[in-house]
Amino acid sequence: MHIRTVLIGLTLVLVWPCAANAVTVQISEWLVPWKKSQPSDPYVDQRGRVWFVGQRGDYVANLRPETGDFSRYDLQRGSQPHSLVVSPEGIIWYAGSGQRHIGQLDPATGRSHLVEMPDRKARDPHTLVFDAAGDIWFTVQDGNFIGKLSVATEEVQLIDVALRKALPSGIVINSQGEPWVAAFGSNHLLHVDPDTMLISEVELPNRKARPRRLVTTSDDNVWWTDYERGFLGRYDPQSGEFAEWAMPGEKKSEPYAMAVDRDDRIWIIESGMKPNRLVGFDSRTGSFISSTDIPSGGDTVRNMYYFEPAGELWFGTGTNYIGRAGIY
Repeated sequence: MHIRTVLIGLTLVLVWPCAANAVTVQISEWLVPWKKSQPSDPYVDQRGRVWFVGQRGDYVANLRPETGDFSRYDLQRGSQPHSLVVSPEGIIWYAGSGQRHIGQLDPATGRSHLVEMPDRKARDPHTLVFDAAGDIWFTVQDGNFIGKLSVATEEVQLIDVALRKALPSGIVINSQGEPWVAAFGSNHLLHVDPDTMLISEVELPNRKARPRRLVTTSDDNVWWTDYERGFLGRYDPQSGEFAEWAMPGEKKSEPYAMAVDRDDRIWIIESGMKPNRLVGFDSRTGSFISSTDIPSGGDTVRNMYYFEPAGELWFGTGTNYIGRAGIY
């Protein structure tokens, strides 16, 4: 299904002009033609198409930013796709959080192939990420697992998280190929040894902390959004030291989606602010460098993808838009 929509939102903001590392942020948004479908978790492929899931619409779709054209691929009813990643060959892998599977979609044929979870308790695959070998690590939030899908064999390994109701959410792979996971149900980060498949728990200093998304910078420090308290946190695995910074919106900010760019600047959505705000933070100086309102309001932005070749952040909104933030 091909549908064309128009670019409707544009905002250009430069803040903290006295800072030497201040940046310009330009946000554009495209209205998704399928109403109230909760577009989320965009990912840019080799051809520049922006793929995303309709979390409430049981579809995978793409946007061609240069024309505003959308194409939709319907999935099995009740799939409730939560996130996706795109292989270099253009194959779409998505988390079927409503039906205990990870799906593989070939856009050339429109056909889907489902990889079922080997344990029925792994009922809701949540967030996917590729490792350097092209295999997929993922979280299972309510089921309380961290998993690995070997793409060539479609073998699924599930690691039961010992921490009760950990709610594994965001996941990243550091430069050593090690997965880090945000345990949104507690004040912990989780580290997986990919050789032994053992999980180490890192307890955050504040018991009220609730990490939701996370990134790693080039030094392999781990950064997370504390959704409950309104903080950005940092953990240094080498020294074991922690640091944190109050978000500009403080307690009301509800920081959620985050991404890191090639200059180790961290970008965070304050989902509790109305409108939602995209906030920039320079990890090298430890300072906030920008704050930009999302034109459509955002409602809630759950995840962001940084497309390094163009220096762009991509996101989906609860107001039914796909957004792009150019960082200059």
